[in-house]
Amino acid sequence: MYTLFGAQGSGAAAIEAAFVLAGVPFRSVDAASWQPGPGLDELRRVNPLAQVPTLLLPDGTVLTESAAILIELGLRHPASGLLPPAEAQRAQAIRGLVYIAANCYAAIGVIDYPERWCTEAGDADRDRIRSGSRARLHQLWDLFADTFPAGPFLSGSQPGALDLLATVVSKWSGARTHLAASRPDFSALLQAIEREPRLAPVFDRYWPPS
Repeated sequence: MYTLFGAQGSGAAAIEAAFVLAGVPFRSVDAASWQPGPGLDELRRVNPLAQVPTLLLPDGTVLTESAAILIELGLRHPASGLLPPAEAQRAQAIRGLVYIAANCYAAIGVIDYPERWCTEAGDADRDRIRSGSRARLHQLWDLFADTFPAGPFLSGSQPGALDLLATVVSKWSGARTHLAASRPDFSALLQAIEREPRLAPVFDRYWPPS
């Protein structure tokens, strides 16, 4: 059985949603670097960086990085629709997954931990780094929305891996508020994905309704 390490509000939501679409059972471990406890201890034994999501494959292989995990699950479970069956659509879905990982995820890392990128920075410096990175992130989401049109979903006729990662990563750093104003159709699509009947329970667990 797969073992998924993650925590509320984390990117593990995209992986759990992928298991739901694939109809594949998995074991869930509540763990994150910011949550001391037995889950974190178990996570560090398989991934010293304590990243979430981390996925332990049935053969004991460790897989990290959300885009890589989603691509691998799509390849292992082709009937799930996580990756489109048509070559051209599949290539664009993989492109979109890597785009989010390389651009949006990266910018969020700077916003959350500016001190990692500017040694001996004061509060004012960190605030400027956050502000500039957040503006860049929002531009990157605008470009994503313009580059990957829905039909009706980003992955085609049904939600797939690209839909899941976009929906999760856009929840951070004010992206949803920005997109509601700048790209309302794309914003509405993200909301529709997370309210899809099979996926809504997953998103509600990771981001409980207020």
